[in-house]
Amino acid sequence: QVQLVESGGGLAQPGGSLRLSCAASGFTFSQYSMSWARQAPGKGLEWMAGIWSKGRGTTYADSVKGRVTISRDDAKNIVYLQMNSLKPEDTALYYCARGLKPPFSALGTGTQVTVSS
Repeated sequence: QVQLVESGGGLAQPGGSLRLSCAASGFTFSQYSMSWARQAPGKGLEWMAGIWSKGRGTTYADSVKGRVTISRDDAKNIVYLQMNSLKPEDTALYYCARGLKPPFSALGTGTQVTVSS
């Protein structure tokens, strides 16, 4: 079955960086657009970034544009999210998703990112 497993979250300092990874299985990864989304405490799911199948292009939410980069490795079935200049308000549960924007056809279980000094 479709599985999306995120990793790379943790505690980071303000101004720091993290790279999240999402390992996909159970479907032909290269044929699907993929996204990253996040959910902060008490808030709804926020789409952050998407990448077209075969890496044909990327798109970002205005709230994170310039600070995050989404990429993919179709040989390894992995999608990445590089996050720089982290802020406390980036604290959230980060999800990998199948699809370019909501509603997603699959969602991972999430990896926690906490930004605090």
